[in-house]
Amino acid sequence: MKELDPQLNIVPQNIHHIHLMGICGTAMAAMAGMLNASGYTVTGSDSGIYPPMSDFLASSGIQAASGYGPQNLTPRPDLVIVGNVITRKNPEAQGIIEAGIPYLSLPQALAHFFISSRTSLVVAGTHGKTTTSSLLASALHQAGLDPSFMIGGIVRDFEANFRIGKGPYFVVEGDEYDTAFFDKGSKFLHYQPKIAVITSVEFDHADIFADLDAIKRSFRKFVALLPRDGLLIAHMDDPNVAEVVADAPCEIQGYGFSPELAWSLSNIRPDQGLTRFKVQHRNQDWAELAVRMPGRHNCLNSLAVTAVLHRIGLAPEQINGCLSTFGGVKRRQEIRGIERGITVIDDFAHHPTAVRETLAALKSAYAGRRLVTVFEPRTNSSRRSIFQQDYVSAFDAADLTLIRKPVPLANIPEEEMFSSEQLTTDLRTRGLNALTFADTDAILAHLMTTLQKGDVVAILSNGGFDNIHNRLLESLRAS
Repeated sequence: MKELDPQLNIVPQNIHHIHLMGICGTAMAAMAGMLNASGYTVTGSDSGIYPPMSDFLASSGIQAASGYGPQNLTPRPDLVIVGNVITRKNPEAQGIIEAGIPYLSLPQALAHFFISSRTSLVVAGTHGKTTTSSLLASALHQAGLDPSFMIGGIVRDFEANFRIGKGPYFVVEGDEYDTAFFDKGSKFLHYQPKIAVITSVEFDHADIFADLDAIKRSFRKFVALLPRDGLLIAHMDDPNVAEVVADAPCEIQGYGFSPELAWSLSNIRPDQGLTRFKVQHRNQDWAELAVRMPGRHNCLNSLAVTAVLHRIGLAPEQINGCLSTFGGVKRRQEIRGIERGITVIDDFAHHPTAVRETLAALKSAYAGRRLVTVFEPRTNSSRRSIFQQDYVSAFDAADLTLIRKPVPLANIPEEEMFSSEQLTTDLRTRGLNALTFADTDAILAHLMTTLQKGDVVAILSNGGFDNIHNRLLESLRAS
């Protein structure tokens, strides 16, 4: 098996035709759309081409081949963008080597084609980066600054996860996951930050990081990229964040609940569909702001965005107007439907901290109603035992927790696997109502026997979860 030539990891001088391997990934499809809108001929390939991504590509006039192979490189593209899902064994990757075609990773391509000519605003962190970057992009748009962005979720205000604007700012969700099989560094190391936000630093992505120290090293590298005249907005209540930003080459503005920070918040309270909170800036009362999202974590996300918007010149009343009209992000506390008085909510939460904060927010937002939580451990980390004990305290806000048994990871010893049965036992010992189920069908069957008018069902998974949301709503509708 041959290796890619590092000397061909370049941007060629003349580019007309760009081919994307793994084009149906969320970020890769966004890149395809952005390149297509910029006037390039775009083709792609993936292991499976199906709706909704196939519809998006077809409507954009982008040809996508189902399956990988060297035949997809004819006619010969000027550049190939290699998605994160591609391995060096992939027959099309071997075809790139044989043909000697220049190649880039997605982060390299994003930086070259779209970020380098704009002021880069990067939102990084273990939690909250999708919501925070979406809120920032929406606020810039509301303020008339016509931003560009690429984000790992569908932003409701645009019904898209990417946009090419004419304004000076590019908002990008800075993912710490690795870049490509030929570049194991974090994606965010390519994003040329001028202003950066770090929301949190915790252990995650056990498939690529050995431990928390490895994650911290990657974040330190990211911080070191900031220019001297840049700005780092850091959640300094998090000791791990405080540690990784300690040697930042630029100004740091801390945010959180501590009053000694540059930006602090207090007096969080729900108010007719809004969450209001007070903001202090450098120990002075600064403004009262509101967002249409529940939970202290979303107030923190909004505070980080406030600090960025203040830096670029927006007044408090402008900022409040931008925040309070934000429509949210798909799969982040998204109401999928209401049937028979039962509200079904979809959320991406899977890390124990995200589960805890999401459920606490929903319990507050739906005070007095029973909160039923359905959890699917699906990520590489959540299917391992590393978070087994951390999950025990993550479901305290739920009145009933239903846990799906995970699909086992290949080549992982049984003693290193997450146990849904053990978590159920531990939750019950804690005085909580919890059950384990072998599959999604069993969960749906149980829900139909236990749900009652007024219940709120929070379904937590980073995947499709066998279309459980729509299936549950259809069953409720038919009953």
